[in-house]
Amino acid sequence: MITYGKPDRGSAIEALGDPTRRFVFEKLRERPMAVGELAAGMPVSRPAVSQHLRVLKDAGLVGEHREGTRRIYAIVPEGIAELRAYFEQFWVSALDNFRAAAETRGETR
Repeated sequence: MITYGKPDRGSAIEALGDPTRRFVFEKLRERPMAVGELAAGMPVSRPAVSQHLRVLKDAGLVGEHREGTRRIYAIVPEGIAELRAYFEQFWVSALDNFRAAAETRGETR
């Protein structure tokens, strides 16, 4: 069973604001991984990666499940959907403003 926090747009945006955390998140895009795999090749320690994962989990972007003694982390689609919905509102608003400007310009010709 995968456990994760409730998706929260504000927390998710803040969580992804840290470059190291964003790198960990992007690495999980490849596939679910354990902390050791994520930490390999990174300039931060395994405990630091665990702390970053905890923030991502609390923000609802990453979940975990156990395989024996290891915790495997993966991206949570619901968290991504929340972020996408948040940014989508800006796109819709921008298109509406563009349409209004184009119609206004068309009327003045």
